[in-house]
Amino acid sequence: MISNTAARAIAQTSLKASRSFHSSSTSLARKFFVGGNWKCNGSVSQTNELISMLNQSTLTTETEVVVCPSQVYVQGVKDGLRSDVAVGAQDCWVQGNGAFTGETSADMLKDMGVSWVIVGHSERRGKGESDAEVAAKAKYALDKGLSVIACCGEPLEAREAGTTNDFVFPQIKAYADVFTKDDWERVVIAYEPIWAIGTGLTATPEQAQDTHADIRQYLGQVSGAEVAENTRILYGGSASGKTAPGLSAKPDIDGFLVGGASLKPEFADIVNCQTTDNSLKPINVGINGFGRIGRLVMRAAQNDPMVNIVAVNDP
Repeated sequence: MISNTAARAIAQTSLKASRSFHSSSTSLARKFFVGGNWKCNGSVSQTNELISMLNQSTLTTETEVVVCPSQVYVQGVKDGLRSDVAVGAQDCWVQGNGAFTGETSADMLKDMGVSWVIVGHSERRGKGESDAEVAAKAKYALDKGLSVIACCGEPLEAREAGTTNDFVFPQIKAYADVFTKDDWERVVIAYEPIWAIGTGLTATPEQAQDTHADIRQYLGQVSGAEVAENTRILYGGSASGKTAPGLSAKPDIDGFLVGGASLKPEFADIVNCQTTDNSLKPINVGINGFGRIGRLVMRAAQNDPMVNIVAVNDP
């Protein structure tokens, strides 16, 4: 293995020479991917509403879709969600079952039928998780049969100082040190510009593309050209239905890891951003009269995110 410093130096030299891993032919081999990270949001009723919203939405088959609810709701989402949307977890423990209070093992997730897990999210790294710990989590999850959304990203200080790659590359190197070539077939990388998440700041499509291309080039240095060409790199910087089409047009942006927008109907717009499919929108309903039928409609609509009551006429 080469050191982080040496690997970074090699990669920086190659970056200046060329960006060779985003030809149109390889892009076609990387199926578009959209993951929804629900974070620490939800209740039993809201989770049921989100399941209903997704089950009613028009989602293209040209995009691989995964949603990651809070761990306590994973089983309910798995049981109620349409079969073409996979369910993931937001984190997992670094090893198997045992006396680890509060942890969730990859073994448990696999037993529930969960197929994906997020590791290394900036909000987890912010609590002190090291690159080595994150990589160990990812490797254990892969060994137990899960697929991994492997996160990386830099804070505002690194972006402003022009040291994004110096911050992100060691995170990628930690993954590369423990993943086999076969492991990479079940990994997507999620690049999170931490400074653009919930701050009001945004990365332009060009900024995002530049960093994605740098990550792909560096991945080629540490894991080989084939891994670099085939690994999907997601943008995790607060994408929305409005910004997704422009971002997804870039050759090295292979999808999104979506936060707040995954809790809204516009999540379908993000999933469909590369197609001409029309996303199913909430319908507006007016209730004329508030008798028995009107009350039944109102009661049903209150639990359905795809129905908006816009007016009630109760003469």
